[in-house]
Amino acid sequence: MIQEYEPEATRRETGEAESSRASRGWWDRNADEYQNEHGGFLGDDRFVWGPEGLDEAEAALLGPAQSLRGRDVLEIGAGAAQCSRWLAARGARPVALDLSHRQLQHALRIGADFPLVEADACALPFADGSFDLACSAYGAVPFVADPVRLMREVRRVLRPGGRWVFSVTHPIRWAFPDEPGPEGLSVAASYFDRTPYVEQDETGRAVYVEHHRTVGDRVRDVVAAGFRLVDLVEPEWPAWNQQEWGGWSPLRGHVIPGTAIFVCERDD
Repeated sequence: MIQEYEPEATRRETGEAESSRASRGWWDRNADEYQNEHGGFLGDDRFVWGPEGLDEAEAALLGPAQSLRGRDVLEIGAGAAQCSRWLAARGARPVALDLSHRQLQHALRIGADFPLVEADACALPFADGSFDLACSAYGAVPFVADPVRLMREVRRVLRPGGRWVFSVTHPIRWAFPDEPGPEGLSVAASYFDRTPYVEQDETGRAVYVEHHRTVGDRVRDVVAAGFRLVDLVEPEWPAWNQQEWGGWSPLRGHVIPGTAIFVCERDD
């Protein structure tokens, strides 16, 4: 009987090419399980910014819902395009982009009357000034080795005055074990250690990569890419949400922030 190799978790340096290859492979392999496990929470046409359940319908971080009509919107790391579907229902013209072919197949399964694009977020296949808004709910940003390159690409395809809103795991979470229970409440590592988290196979080849940036790093990345930071939202865990999602849980969510949402604008 052949046993499947369990990837080894480690912290080591990894570059753009390895990170991109690992992300594409991981999401293609795990898209079915991800949608089965989280599809109910995400809904088919709901715009949720993170495991806390903060909804764009409530938060209006892209602007008031009525202002979305007729706007060209790029969703990066769209997965099954739930957010794009919500945007389309409000009269926007979304384009859903993802690195994973299998994730986009789930978007087709649910249904999409807007473009689906398979591409790397660090090399966006669009002309300059193609969009009014860009958004990403836990997509792409944490998985790239060079976030400034990604954000410069986003800025390039945005029109002057365009807004870029993205959510990521709150950087403070990197100092704690990724556990939903009490063991996830004690500091176990340095918040300042930027060494990427890597899962690798028996040959040492990365099969999953996630990059850590501190809050200050994220702010500097935004500014270096030519954006102005308008707001930094840290959603509190709501009483109605009793769901655990990986290391996110009501226990941790009431005392440690789990998500950071950066609201940015291109001024010129």
